[in-house]
Amino acid sequence: MPASSLNTFSIRCSHRIIGSKLEDMIVYTLRRSSVCIVLSIVLSIVLSVALLAQTTSMRVSSGPVRGVDDPTLNTRVESILRRMTVEEKVGQLVQYSAGQPTGPGTGRTDYDDMIARGQIGSLFNVVDPHEINRYQKIAMEKSRLHIPILFGLDVIHGFKTEFPIPLGLASTWDPSIVEKASHVAAMEASADGIRWTFSPMVDIARDARWGRMAEGAGEDPFLGSAMAAAYVRGYQGTRLDAPDSIAACVKHYVGYGAAEAGRDYNTTEISEHTLRQFYLPPFHAAVEAGTASLMSAFNSLNGVPSTANPFTLKQILRKEWGFHGLVVSDWNAVGELISHGIAADGATAARKAFLAGVDMDMVSSLYHDHLQQIVGSGQATTAELDEAVRHLLRVKLALGLFDHPFVDEDAAPKALYHPDSIALAQTAAERSFVLLKNSSGPGGPLLPLATAPLNIAVIGPLGDDSSYPEGAPQGAGPRVSLPAALAQRVGEGHVSRFKGVGILDGTDEGIASAVAGAQKADIVVLTLGESPDMSGEAASRAHLGLPGRQQELLEAIVHTGKPVVLILFSGRPLTVPWAFEHVPAVLAAWLPGIAGGPALARTLFGEVNPSGKLVVSWPRSVGQEPLYYNALNTGRPAGDVDLTRPPTDIVSRYVSRYIDEQNAPQFPFGYGGSYTTFTYGATIISTQHLSASALNKGIAAQANEAAMTVEADVTNTGSRAGEEVVQLYIQLRGTSVTEPVRMLKGFRTVAIPPGETKKVKFELKPEAFAIWNGRNEFAAEPAKLKVWISPDSARGSAAEAEIIP
Repeated sequence: MPASSLNTFSIRCSHRIIGSKLEDMIVYTLRRSSVCIVLSIVLSIVLSVALLAQTTSMRVSSGPVRGVDDPTLNTRVESILRRMTVEEKVGQLVQYSAGQPTGPGTGRTDYDDMIARGQIGSLFNVVDPHEINRYQKIAMEKSRLHIPILFGLDVIHGFKTEFPIPLGLASTWDPSIVEKASHVAAMEASADGIRWTFSPMVDIARDARWGRMAEGAGEDPFLGSAMAAAYVRGYQGTRLDAPDSIAACVKHYVGYGAAEAGRDYNTTEISEHTLRQFYLPPFHAAVEAGTASLMSAFNSLNGVPSTANPFTLKQILRKEWGFHGLVVSDWNAVGELISHGIAADGATAARKAFLAGVDMDMVSSLYHDHLQQIVGSGQATTAELDEAVRHLLRVKLALGLFDHPFVDEDAAPKALYHPDSIALAQTAAERSFVLLKNSSGPGGPLLPLATAPLNIAVIGPLGDDSSYPEGAPQGAGPRVSLPAALAQRVGEGHVSRFKGVGILDGTDEGIASAVAGAQKADIVVLTLGESPDMSGEAASRAHLGLPGRQQELLEAIVHTGKPVVLILFSGRPLTVPWAFEHVPAVLAAWLPGIAGGPALARTLFGEVNPSGKLVVSWPRSVGQEPLYYNALNTGRPAGDVDLTRPPTDIVSRYVSRYIDEQNAPQFPFGYGGSYTTFTYGATIISTQHLSASALNKGIAAQANEAAMTVEADVTNTGSRAGEEVVQLYIQLRGTSVTEPVRMLKGFRTVAIPPGETKKVKFELKPEAFAIWNGRNEFAAEPAKLKVWISPDSARGSAAEAEIIP
């Protein structure tokens, strides 16, 4: 079963992998001559085909990951670099969008001529294999050095086979599912000619107002690190030059998720201590997993824009972490240094971004316009230019683009929508759903639905396809709507469909029609929430309730007295306190992807027992945001004060609280219900005394041995088999800096049959007890220690220990 200690889930097979050194030498030698480029490509194909028969059954043995850190790339990188002019070097650091924009563009359309002159290193948003090959042919046949173009795309939660959004994938608490889903995305994208994805987004997100919460793994750095590494492994595999691998680009470096007021692109102020303890760990985990690239963020960080920040880009990323891959700016982020106010013109913006450590300029064209002159005038050195180009060449060589620059246009469609991929997408969706409420009534909990024939009314604007509320376009793959999936179980005549209202609009007549339909049904499945474009980039919200007239529809349907199951579709938690008070069953489905309909039907009828857990704290009201479990205690914690009522005296008033709202979320981080019940035994620790000195020696030696083992019995006390995500938290007190009230340090999913007990055990290594101290050093300190094994971040009984000097 998945756990917090994870292994690579699969091993890739490729006829490219076993190409001999002789092949590499011949192809490389031929490619040195521009007149022989066609011959080199033909020879490479012939050698590959000759080897194909003996490779179809081979699997790559597990071993060192071959990526941008591969030392065998060095010779070829330096050979290419020696033959490049300054103009060609600059060209490799220039990227344009030749397709769908996600921001203001340059207006350039002369890409063909620029590629022929070696002035473009990468294009993105080109998704037609024929067009990719057309551009690539120009690079390989007309440019002087025949350096291939690197094609990129935002492949966020699947290429064509659409998986749940990343927030939903993270809610599985299963990095192996994330890894497998990323592998499917890589397989489909690479078959189309896309070899670089601008994913994963690993920003810590503590504020549900921020729309890009949908693209990440939530608020916790430990879980976020596990997910970040899983994405990288899934995209890149064990060899970047495998045909089903693509280069990952971890974004947005760094602090982007802490945008003030949850408003996208806004300013961030994060102390170095908080940056290192909370916001940097997922990026570090991705670097350790071998990511080929990182993307610098839009935001300013402590007054310095992240795209011109040498402390984060050079000191931390290059010197401390030893990263050898590529750093690309976000869309026009170099140009936006002018708007930030640290550059008066494009030349200054280009100089500051380049000297800070941004290798490639996405879209702004300022490197193309100014970088050659910046180097020529001595404002940047040739050595600095060469180093940036090395980073880009390492990625291209590691991907095998020099040896296999073109895509098989006939084979590309065959990689899409494999039955196994659709099945995995459905499993991922089923595992991502979080059961928020399932109240007991006279006949027990409403869910799962009885198998006896029911008349079901599916009501709401998101009842057909949450990915395409107005209807899926042609080519969107095989899709089964929720009503159709329900009809497969109870018969078409027993399922009715009423939209009621739109997502943002609606009429009295539409609501009345839905109410009439509800009154004729035995049960109502109410599908409410956000459209896909209401979360993600440039989709911040000041109000987190149901948009449009959906709240009116909700209340009207509930007032019919019919049993209601509310399915919330969204890219963030929604503040719907009325629903949680009046609706008996509520399921957070996020945006579940291509197989959402069948996955929901199976879940509603109990063929699947929900096991998803929240990776963000679910707010009661927007005024609580930013809201996160791993907060500091403050000097005036509320303690035992009743926060459900306004303060009435000095004791209840002068604490850290609201006078009109509770501090606690509607549902805490880690929370998720089930169709069965689980009880937890006492948390048992192997020792009550640890030594800070011994822990620090273990950290320095990167010791693999456990410093403490922690275990607890978990019992399934219900009548159904179920999976439980068991979580481990710690608290440290008496340290040199204030530490959170709880910190996640482990998680494990266990399957427990009804009536049985399983002992769940965790091993905590020395680094689990280390903090970023007052000197911003990562070390263990003397402290009082509490340890919980619990179902979420708000429950459980702690075991206590002490860390002595």
